[in-house]
Amino acid sequence: MRSKKTYLLLLLLAVVAIIIGLWIARIIAGTLPYLDQWTRDPVEGLAVDSVLYTLFRWITELGSSHFLIPFVVIMSAILYWVYRRILPVVIFAGGTYGSHLINVFIKHIVERERPSILVAANAEGYSFPSGHAMISMACYGLLAYFIVQIVNNKTAKRLIQAGLAFIVLLIGASRYVINVHYLTDVVAGFILGYLWVLLMIFLYERIRSTTNRV
Repeated sequence: MRSKKTYLLLLLLAVVAIIIGLWIARIIAGTLPYLDQWTRDPVEGLAVDSVLYTLFRWITELGSSHFLIPFVVIMSAILYWVYRRILPVVIFAGGTYGSHLINVFIKHIVERERPSILVAANAEGYSFPSGHAMISMACYGLLAYFIVQIVNNKTAKRLIQAGLAFIVLLIGASRYVINVHYLTDVVAGFILGYLWVLLMIFLYERIRSTTNRV
């Protein structure tokens, strides 16, 4: 059964890699992926003074650097206080920052221009993949993992996971709604961020299983 799940996971990763690869190929070739072609009209016609735009303009701040940097610092201090070990802090803070570095690296390879620039919303530079989607997935995803480890109630675990997942979803969606990212930017950011979270969790559990010093 375990090997079957492994094969299914590898198959899923292969499909995801092919899809993202096709998106990147079309972007580098100067054409919009079909998903972006089908989803441009709703956001391009959205007025900046509308209630929906204003709402998502506020939500996007939860994934901006001026919010996440102090948030990560505070949560790192809390994790250290709760766990009394440095490893959770290193994985959480390092994993969040690492997702930023990877995001910047990929952006400079693909060099996709944004649909629009909005400096006030940290929407400058290249577009693919969405940094807000990818880094928020890493930050809130790792935070959810470490919180769940110390919570015993199953219902509470599910609520925490669902709540933080919903926040990540809204942050990513906000980048599309306020028209500073294409939808493929956001989806790719989610996927890459999630894979990074899995890698960080695997690294944490491997280190934890081999030593009790950290």
